[in-house]
Amino acid sequence: MDLFCEVAHYAAELKENGYCIIADALSRQTVEALDGELAERFEATPFCEGGFYGATTKRFGRLLIRSPRAEALVRHTLIVSIIEQILLPWCECIQLNTTQAIAVHGGAPAQLPHRDQDMWAAPKGHAEYLVNVMWPLTPFTNDNGATLVWPKSHGPAAMEPVPPEPPIAIEMPPGAALLFLGSTLHGAGNNRTETVRRGIVVGYSLGWLKPYENQWLAYPPGIAGQFDRELAALVGYRQHRPNLGNFEGQCPSVLLGERFDPDRPLAATDALRPDQAALVAQLTEAETHHAGPRT
Repeated sequence: MDLFCEVAHYAAELKENGYCIIADALSRQTVEALDGELAERFEATPFCEGGFYGATTKRFGRLLIRSPRAEALVRHTLIVSIIEQILLPWCECIQLNTTQAIAVHGGAPAQLPHRDQDMWAAPKGHAEYLVNVMWPLTPFTNDNGATLVWPKSHGPAAMEPVPPEPPIAIEMPPGAALLFLGSTLHGAGNNRTETVRRGIVVGYSLGWLKPYENQWLAYPPGIAGQFDRELAALVGYRQHRPNLGNFEGQCPSVLLGERFDPDRPLAATDALRPDQAALVAQLTEAETHHAGPRT
């Protein structure tokens, strides 16, 4: 199956069921190596505080600076293409919403079922605001608290008081990926074992939303300047037309230049959608014609 067909297939599943699973998204060896690189940080990170995050769970972000392998998850060609199919009807470009490593320890209770779109107090039931990707670092099983997903609980169904179907525990090995919509009801299951279940969630959202993880603090210019242009754009160093997220009226990617002088005055420069640029050009032409020739 070529990329175009794969994207269409999984995007259709997402729209139909609110989630889909890609069985062999990455090699198990790559994901297990990533898990090893994060082991020290998992060990050092304290348990969360609060009933939602869970007092028997550990979480940390900024994964793009913690392992070079994290980029393979964030920029997975098939997955990013699927997500663009879902989100681009509502924005010009997507953005990285979060990268978060999660360790659910033995005995952890089930998490409160929730919809991640509820981060934003905006109208629900029509537009999708984000898509999350759950990557197992260790096997996800029903016994160790695999992510619970309520099928068909997304979109307009998110406005209903009771989900239309019971939850499913998404069992999958490292290398697989679970994609689910921001409107899909989900939550971590109860870890009934004595082992730790580890995974990574990589989230993508509409480019004009405030992201869950403050990407500009997670990856300030000195760090983002080491990323390639596309990755820097994904973490927020680009404007969302028209003119949203600018720095001194310019694309924030200007901050990433090696010789950037923050004190140098900059000329605010239009960053318009094509339709807006055409309207501006028409107005300019009309005003020039009305003014007539100068003598």
